[in-house]
Amino acid sequence: MTAENSTTATEAGWNFDNSYVQLPESLYARLNPVPVREPRLVVFNRLLAESLGLRPEALAGDEGAAIFAGNRIPAGAEPIAQAYAGHQFGSFTILGDGRAILLGEQITPGGERFDIQLKGSGRTPFSRRGDGRAALGPMLREYIISEAMHALGIPTTRSLAVVTTGEQVFRETPLPGAILTRVAASHIRVGTFEFLAAKGDLESIRALADYTISRHFPDLNGTENRFLALLYRVMERQAALVTKWLEVGFIHGVMNTDNMSLCGETIDYGPCAFLDTYDPATVFSSIDQSGRYAYGNQSQIVQWNLTRFAETLLPLLHEEQDQAIRLAQEAVSAFPEIFLRCRLAGIRAKLGLFTEESADLELIKELLNCMQQNHADYTNTFRDLAAETVAETALFRDAAFLKWQRRWQERLTRQPQSVEESRTLMRAQNPAVIPRNHRVEEALEAAVERGDFTVMAKLLEVLSQPYAERAEDDDYRSPPEPSARCYQTFCGT
Repeated sequence: MTAENSTTATEAGWNFDNSYVQLPESLYARLNPVPVREPRLVVFNRLLAESLGLRPEALAGDEGAAIFAGNRIPAGAEPIAQAYAGHQFGSFTILGDGRAILLGEQITPGGERFDIQLKGSGRTPFSRRGDGRAALGPMLREYIISEAMHALGIPTTRSLAVVTTGEQVFRETPLPGAILTRVAASHIRVGTFEFLAAKGDLESIRALADYTISRHFPDLNGTENRFLALLYRVMERQAALVTKWLEVGFIHGVMNTDNMSLCGETIDYGPCAFLDTYDPATVFSSIDQSGRYAYGNQSQIVQWNLTRFAETLLPLLHEEQDQAIRLAQEAVSAFPEIFLRCRLAGIRAKLGLFTEESADLELIKELLNCMQQNHADYTNTFRDLAAETVAETALFRDAAFLKWQRRWQERLTRQPQSVEESRTLMRAQNPAVIPRNHRVEEALEAAVERGDFTVMAKLLEVLSQPYAERAEDDDYRSPPEPSARCYQTFCGT
């Protein structure tokens, strides 16, 4: 069986314009997805499709299933598997799209450009003994979490569709196979630059850096040192992104350099999860034995990843190596200050603070310490602080917290905004619902084990309005029972 060319691109709204394939050919391999036996569309994001300029009515049936499975290639697509490298848990490895195919770049009616990628679409030259396939559970998991992140206002790749393949994949046990269609501003990673740096291909590094600037940061063209400006811009995007992760209790779980998108989107939702009880040492990933990617380590890991990115840019920063190293070190050394500025702004808003005071950092640390000592639920604590009457929890009865609360309320009086304005700000910054891990697992079990997608559909509907406080959603706010708190996530490969 081979992939067929689709003749319905116009009817479906496909509008490809593929710029990545103009880069050096070492960065990709041209090939089609490996067709599957019996594709069936089980989840389809109609609103996202419409925003991309696609016509849902032309894609919601068999035609869409065939395209999202890779059995048919839309006219204008130029399928490729991208090459990249990466530091995985600190160790450098040559990688690449071992189970993904980039169909091309869809141009929306508003002129925006988005990658359309099939994940789980079969073997590629970069599969490294893998089968190139994906199981249904991890693909549905990425769909749920990425769409929830979007609703939370966090930059992220998004999910357009999931199809089942009618075939099994073999991990520890046989599992139903599936393919996810991922939508991204691009798939340019730190690891993409590391791949070229490992080859010593300076000309291609320059071409990729120019391409990254033109695609994502065109305002940097014409600056005195555009490559240094690129480094600073990526640092700013990453600081803002990780700040938003921390604000909602998100743990990425696998912050390897190949999972760090230069445009500042969250990418790869393998062993990710959300905090219930606040503890900065929290790790959910079964493969993170040392806690490298724990909740509280994420900003330091971003700086480590940025250092790897800076190293790839050294030949572009200055013709003299010593000068290039100095510029890179100055830039990366500035990251903690950039991050702290973002972090303070974010958590001030979570506490209803419109103004800045020098003691705010200590105020924030005291609250987080109280939360950790009392095993407080992260999401509900911040949401409850915005309420007129606080919930009856161990934290809100704790003497140290009550002392902190008085300091916080005094702090609120030292700004011109009213208490109600502060509460309004807090309700806009502190979600009422997040993708609770036990709720995600409940939806995945129903879909994978019983073929029941209604549980997932309801969860997605609730998560689409995370800042709304609706009585009918109260069950989705509840932390898991104690028996469900020993939670682990697993890589989907």
